[in-house]
Amino acid sequence: MNQEKKKILIVEDERKLARFIELELQHAGYEAQSVGDGQSAIMSIMTNPFDAVILDLMIPVTDGIEVCRRVRSFSQVPIIILSARDGLEDKVKGLDLGANDYMTKPFEMEELLARLRVIFRADESQKDEESKVLQVGDLTLNRETYDVRRGKDRKELTKKEFDLLTYLMQNEGIVLTREKILNKVWGFDFEGETNVVDVYIRFLRSKIDDQYPKKLIQTMRGAGYTIRSNDEA
Repeated sequence: MNQEKKKILIVEDERKLARFIELELQHAGYEAQSVGDGQSAIMSIMTNPFDAVILDLMIPVTDGIEVCRRVRSFSQVPIIILSARDGLEDKVKGLDLGANDYMTKPFEMEELLARLRVIFRADESQKDEESKVLQVGDLTLNRETYDVRRGKDRKELTKKEFDLLTYLMQNEGIVLTREKILNKVWGFDFEGETNVVDVYIRFLRSKIDDQYPKKLIQTMRGAGYTIRSNDEA
């Protein structure tokens, strides 16, 4: 297990069962919390960095199938469906909508833990195999060598500029709020000027955008910043 505990969301309206799973996951070394309806699940996943979701299908407000569909529109967090529905149609539908696994009730906790381990191993393996080079348009960034180039032009960045650019490129096309950027790049306990994100965005633009006709870093007014290659200056 990594030093940083994996955080798991349990979506289950049967409170005793939810509490049982929560305690068992905590005993196994995970952080766990539960919600009892689909809408709360969607909101929780939108606002918290979970490492996995255990999802019942028969939950109130928004059912599990719809939760899975909506979550996949904004997140690739691993989802294990845990449901009393054991029909082939339900399994196929859940998996087709993006669930990583499907277990039926009643279930053995050891099997659920084993399936979580498989998902986490696969996730770590995928991360290890990912290219160390990020690319957006003609901008490339090598996370191992700290080499940044716009076309053939090599760019010298400070460590913080490099971290900021890495975060933007890892989330190509996604609008990141100033708060998200501040928390990710500077940390939750940062006590400096609140406009530091805007200042460093200007630093980055001066180095990778200003002298080129095609601008990569975009300001989304009232929302934040994104980097993308399909917007012309």
